[in-house]
Amino acid sequence: MQKVFVFSFLAIGLGLPSIPILVSEGGILIDHNDTDITALSQETMQLAKDTLHIAYGHTSHGSQLTDGMTGLVAFANGGGLGLSLPTDFFDWGYDADNSGGGAYLDLHDYAMSGDVGYYPQWVNNTTNYLNHPAHSDINVIIWSWCGQVSNKYANGTLDSEYLTPMSDLETAYPHVTFVYMTGHVDHWDDADNKGANQMIRDYCAANNKVLYDFAAIESYDPEGTFYEFPDDNCDYYASESGPKLGNWADEWQNTHTEGVDWFNTSAAHSRPLNGNRKAYAAWALWVAIAAERLDADFDNDGDIDGSDFLTWQQHYGLASGAIHAQGDANRDTAVDGQDLTVWQDTFGTIGGSGISLTPGMVPEPGCLMLTILTFLLISLIRLDKNACSGIK
Repeated sequence: MQKVFVFSFLAIGLGLPSIPILVSEGGILIDHNDTDITALSQETMQLAKDTLHIAYGHTSHGSQLTDGMTGLVAFANGGGLGLSLPTDFFDWGYDADNSGGGAYLDLHDYAMSGDVGYYPQWVNNTTNYLNHPAHSDINVIIWSWCGQVSNKYANGTLDSEYLTPMSDLETAYPHVTFVYMTGHVDHWDDADNKGANQMIRDYCAANNKVLYDFAAIESYDPEGTFYEFPDDNCDYYASESGPKLGNWADEWQNTHTEGVDWFNTSAAHSRPLNGNRKAYAAWALWVAIAAERLDADFDNDGDIDGSDFLTWQQHYGLASGAIHAQGDANRDTAVDGQDLTVWQDTFGTIGGSGISLTPGMVPEPGCLMLTILTFLLISLIRLDKNACSGIK
C-alpha cells in the first residue's frame, strides 16, 4: 500500500476547498505522518461527523486515542496550535438514537468488551454487537491491542487469530469499514514486536486494508525524528539491549508551551504528547474513512461515469441488503437518492481512491443533467423495445 496525498473527490461536487486527505492507493494508512491536526479542514472533519457511526473496542492502551480526543476539545477551544473552529467542534460521544445531527462525532467507546488480543472473544463480541438491531447504523469498527501482538507473532497465530478473522468480518459485513491496528511498541520484546507490527503492515498493504499504525506514531517525535528502539512510555534506548537515552515526549514537552503547542491529557502507560498525537491521527483516520466510503464507482473500473449511473438506476429502490456494486454509494445498504447525489457530485472523477481530475474536467451542472437525462432516455428506449418484443 503506497502512501499518497490525494484530493477529496467530494470537494468539487460539494463546493469545498480541494484539500489533501491522507488516503493511500487502494486502502488507508494512518501513521506518524498524519499527526498534524491543522492540515485537516473543518469541512472534511464535519463530513466525518455527519456520516460515520463508530464502535471502538479496547482496553488501557487503546484509551490513548479517546482520552486524547477528549483533551483535544478544550485545547482547540482555547486556540491551541492556532486552531480556530466552532466551540466544542471536536466533541464526540455515542449517539445511540442518531439525534446528534453531526453536532458531534458518533463514537461508541468500549462498545465491545476486551481488546483484539483475546481470541475468539473479540470476534464473537463484534458479531454480537453488529447483529443487534440497535447497532444497525454502525459503519466503522475499530479494535486496538494491549500487549498480546508480540506473543501471537511468536506463536504463529497472528494470522489465524487476527488477520484472517478481520478479513472474514469484512466479508460478512460489507457495509462496515474495519480498521486494522498495529500493537504498541514494546522495547522488552523488541524483535517479536517489530515482526508482528510489520506483518500487519505488509498484510494491509497487500490487501488494501484500512490501517491505524499505533506503533509508528510512538516511534517518531513531532519533528520527525525516528527512534529505532522506543518503548510505549516514549523512552528510547541505544539498542535492543543498550542503555536508556531519554524520553522523546518529555523532552519535546519541556521545550514547548502547554496549552499552545500541546495539551495535558491522560495517556495510559505513556505521556500526554503521545495521547495528543494519537488523537490527531484518529481524526485523520475519520476524515479518510468518510471520504473513502462515499464512492460511486459501482463497477470498479477506475472512473465514475454513465455506466455507474445505469447501475444505480437498475437497482434504485432497494431498501435494504444492497451492496456497493448495486449502486450503494454511501454504504448504508440502500440504493436511493443519496447515492445518486454522490454519483452526481463525483461524476467525471477517478473512482476508488477518491483522486479527482482537475476541476476544469468536471462537468458543469447543465452538462451533468444532460448526461443524466440521456441515460434515462436510453433506459426508457430499452424498456420500450423489450416491451414490444415481449421480453419481460
